[in-house]
Amino acid sequence: MACRISELVLDCADPERLAAFWSEVLGYVELGREDDGSIQIGPPDTGFGGPQPTLVLSPSNDPRTGKLPLHIDVNATDRDQDAELERLLALGARPADVGQTGTESWHVLADPEGNEFCLLHTRLQPI
Repeated sequence: MACRISELVLDCADPERLAAFWSEVLGYVELGREDDGSIQIGPPDTGFGGPQPTLVLSPSNDPRTGKLPLHIDVNATDRDQDAELERLLALGARPADVGQTGTESWHVLADPEGNEFCLLHTRLQPI
């Protein structure tokens, strides 16, 4: 038997803002809130425990130092990479420089709090 990733937890200054951003990026909905201010978002039909992990936006005042040791990669499901890049930038993502050469097939972006993520080239089938 093996483990499965069920949720990813991202410490952030503004869980509301990031929950709204990542919900739009991933097509997720709010699944719940905790007393500590955490907001869990996930797929609208399956929620927690489905084939896709949920995302927990957890409030934190700890300052971020340097590049994240872990980042999220996303792939478009219903458009090409260029169209998805335009959509993500319109949602509030911004280009990020983590030392890429410019010849990569992916785009490095940052969410509204500066957390890096990559938009990969391959278009995937929706789940």
